[in-house]
This record gives sequence, structure tokens and C-alpha cells, in this order.
Amino acid sequence: MALPPATRALLQAALADYRAGDWVSARPRLEEAVAGAAESDADAWALLAMVCHRLGDAEATDLAADRALVLNPRSLRGALAKADVLASRRADREANFYYSAFIRLAGAMASLPPDLAEGLARARAAQDRIASGIQGLIDAQLQAAGYAAGSSDRRFTHALDILAGRKQPYLQQPKALYYPELPNIQFYPREQFPWMDAVEAATDAMTAELNAILEDEAAFAPYLTTQPGLPSRPDYPLIDSMDWSSCFLWKDGAETANAVRCPQTMAALEHAPLCRVKGRSPQIMFSQLKAGAHIEPHTGFVNTRLVCHLPLIVPPDCHFRVGNETRSWERGKCWAFDDTIEHEARNASARTRVVLIFDIWRPELTEEERVLVSTLLEAIDAYSPQAAVWD
Repeated sequence: MALPPATRALLQAALADYRAGDWVSARPRLEEAVAGAAESDADAWALLAMVCHRLGDAEATDLAADRALVLNPRSLRGALAKADVLASRRADREANFYYSAFIRLAGAMASLPPDLAEGLARARAAQDRIASGIQGLIDAQLQAAGYAAGSSDRRFTHALDILAGRKQPYLQQPKALYYPELPNIQFYPREQFPWMDAVEAATDAMTAELNAILEDEAAFAPYLTTQPGLPSRPDYPLIDSMDWSSCFLWKDGAETANAVRCPQTMAALEHAPLCRVKGRSPQIMFSQLKAGAHIEPHTGFVNTRLVCHLPLIVPPDCHFRVGNETRSWERGKCWAFDDTIEHEARNASARTRVVLIFDIWRPELTEEERVLVSTLLEAIDAYSPQAAVWD
């Protein structure tokens, strides 16, 4: 409903006073306006809240801001005034709620009036102060409880980093089969896989077999290749590129001639719980990433497996990220990770990096579940041999 001309003139005068910093003159004009025809005008109430806050009247600020937000929950000045008055009372948690709402709303606008632009800077500074205060209290309380970063429970530290905004949560995003109720773990604890001892112990023997294969250029081929009749990404730099290449010892569940050339590598994997899916797995390969190459963020197809890396040739400045954890490969140090969580690899060195890669069953799956998952995937493949349910 349009306001009467007299009320509009009253509000315009109050706004001019506000912009001039004359809070004393602005307040009675606004109070007269909201007591009359502007009683349902959210902007008038919000401006009154801002004026009352400038004058140090917290109670009046609270009432006016609440009224503005009832009339318009997206009122910028209403949210800012409410946040400021709560912050003045040291109600930091509640103030942070309104500051967050104000920042979100103001950040979506192309431009802001000078007072709201200044308010945006003030709101961000207040959020930083509140976050610092909360963090300080948390740190003190956790220290008193015995917590020590780097040595206390890894999972708790991860939760703490997410809460503090230092990290973000990454979830499983399999492209094909999602198996429910499996833990969302980026890198699995090494001690969970005692059979990796034998794998790591064979590092030198594997490296010798790898070096012999590296002399045969034909043994490696691009890991990603254009598939006739299937969609491709011509914009992706590593398709059909030897910058990311592989030499398979087992491919799609079948042994290759290269496995015969690497008997000690295969012997070291004898006790690994390799996935067994006809036509799909295991996949065992030497994976080569050339200098400067970057495997962009991506996720795997099924979350019933883990992928293992054993680094064999690893120059400095080679990094691997799974979710929000980034590691550098160390020669002879094996790890297992969930490849349905976003991951990427980068070789920032001047030399080639080579790791042994193989896939294993998730340790949480029972033997029955493994048989059923294998049967399911094999049935899909039997119906449509080109179905991409395993990468």
C-alpha cells in the first residue's frame, strides 16, 4: 500500500538526517512515521533500529529490528541492527546468526548504500572476532581435556577442522553403484592392513621389474582413451595422452603378459584382498604421471572397493589429494583410499612419477557381500558388456 505524501516526506527527511549522521533528529521522525501510516513499512522500522542503535538505546533497537524482520525477514538493516545489538550484549552466538544472514543477503547484491557497505565490513570483522573467541575457548577446553593436535584421535581432529572451516566435508560420490552404510574415510589407517608389510618389503624387487618394463615403450599406453561409440571429453587434457599412462599386470579381471614379467610384484600381492569381479577386477598396474601433469578432480564408480598405491619412483613435489587431505607419495609407503571421494593428483616436479596401483575389497564387506556385489556387477556386464560400472 502506498504511503501518504506526508509520511513519505517524513521518511525522506529522516533518511537525510540518517545519512548526515544526525541520529537525534532522525529518531522522532521515524517514530512518528511507524506510529502512523508507516506502521507496516519494514524499511522504516529497520532504519529506526539503526538510529536507536547509534544512540545507544539497545531496548528500542531490539524492538524495532524485530518488527522489521517480522515484516521482511530479508531486511538488511533489520538483520544488521539485530546483530549489532546482540553483539553489544556479548550474545556472540546469537549475533553471529544475524551477521551471517546479513552477510549472505548483502553479498548477493550488486551494490550497497554506504552505510550498508560499512556494515558489511563491520559484520565480517565481528564474525572474525567471534570465531577467534570461540576458537580460543574451544582450544583451552580441549587442551584441559588432554587433546593435542597431531597426536590425538585423527577422526576428532578432522571433525574439528570441518567445524572451524579449515576443511570442508567430502562424501562418497560413486558414479555407478552406491553401497549404503559404509564409513566415509578418505585415507584408511595403514595399521588396518597388515598384509601391506609384504607389499612394502618388495619395493626394491618391484622397482627392478618396473625398470625393466620401462625400457619397453610399448608396455605403457594412455590411461584414458577415446572409446568409439561412447561419450568423451575432448576438453580433458589427459585423454589419449602419455602424460598419464599405465602398464597393466591385470586388466579388467584378467592377467596380462606383463604379469609374467613381474613375478615378484605379483607374489607380493598374494595376500592382498584383491577384488574379484569377472571382466572388471582386479586392476593391477604401474601408473606413470609425467612431469607437470595434473589429474583433475574426479570420483570412482563403486564404493565397495578401495584403491591402493605403492610409490616406486617418486620425485619431490608430487602430491595426491583425497577429499580435504593432501599427501605426498613416499617410496615404499603403501596407502589405501576411497576413490569415490573426490581426488586428484599432480606431478609438479621435473621427472616422471610411477606408482603401483591395485584395488581391494572394502574391509567392512562380509564374504557374502563380496560374492553378491561381484554377482551384481557381472550381471550388469552380461546384459550390457559396454556398461561402465568400474573404472
